[in-house]
Amino acid sequence: MGTTGWSAGAGGVRRRRGIADAIGIAVLGGCAAWALITATARAGRPEGMLLAVLAVAAGYACGRIGGALVPVAASFAAGLGGLCLAIAVPQAVPAPDTVAPIGRAGATAALLALSAGALCCAAWSARGRTLRIALHLPAVATVAVAAVLGSVAGIAACAGVVLCSLGVARLRRRAIGLAALGFATALVAGLGVALAKDALPAGLAAALEDRLSRHRILLWRDALHLAESHPGLGTGPGRFEERALALGQPQPPDGKPHSAVFQVAAEQGVIGVLLLTAAYCWLLYVLWRSARSTQVVLAAGAALTAVAAMATVGNALSFTTVTAGVGLLAGIATAEPFAEDPPHDEAAAPVLRGGRD
Repeated sequence: MGTTGWSAGAGGVRRRRGIADAIGIAVLGGCAAWALITATARAGRPEGMLLAVLAVAAGYACGRIGGALVPVAASFAAGLGGLCLAIAVPQAVPAPDTVAPIGRAGATAALLALSAGALCCAAWSARGRTLRIALHLPAVATVAVAAVLGSVAGIAACAGVVLCSLGVARLRRRAIGLAALGFATALVAGLGVALAKDALPAGLAAALEDRLSRHRILLWRDALHLAESHPGLGTGPGRFEERALALGQPQPPDGKPHSAVFQVAAEQGVIGVLLLTAAYCWLLYVLWRSARSTQVVLAAGAALTAVAAMATVGNALSFTTVTAGVGLLAGIATAEPFAEDPPHDEAAAPVLRGGRD
């Protein structure tokens, strides 16, 4: 391809990415606006949602800047920072801790998954097989850190992210991988709804309930009842605790149903759930349009999907460190480095076990 053709192609990619960014602004703006609308209508407290939107947007902007200037260093610093935060502050404070009968739900595991994803992105951004191998080692180490911290969800999430990163070494069609990640998230959300509605086979329902705890399932059912009773505007942001208490269900100290899907459904109605879904779909879309290599895109996508799955069955998104980390990783994986970087799949990164560097 000649220089003119390359420039025209690059211009087309930039225009498409500009459209993707505009969609993201609209979606995040819609989330913030709807939180304010429902809060006004229901005397709710929208600060939590507004803070989450702000954290994602700020993290995304920082990731785009760092990923454009120093893609390897930015990814490595983000991964190492998240890892240190998970080790030094295992409860991801400041945020309300949760004790029995629920237990802490995924903030540390989410930070570890994001760290593993960022470290894998750093490895695939590097040039040279030796450096890629060296940078994958800290990503593998996140599994050991999760084991030391006693986070079973963290072990599964980090192992999944690393295996996904290694498994897509020769993959050229990112759309297939991103579609699979989206389907996995939808499956987890669907299972949660089916479990709350008591629509699963008895054996599967008992196994999931034993793992998630009976108390959590009861909270989900309360949230589902509130969502069905107030499908339009919900009960108002931050009002799940007081409305669920009216149903006679004892609440955990943080007053949340421990599921982003059920919390948004109960507090912001159907439109809130649609906006939350649109935000996740936008992340997948902007990764698909990214100028980075398929390996970087899918490593980040795997980490973001792990966080989405944990947020579906836990309160991971209630922690600002996690929401900011989500935006940061997405920004890094969608940044266009100023240095030469193979766009899309036309020059996919060489694999760890060999290939031309």
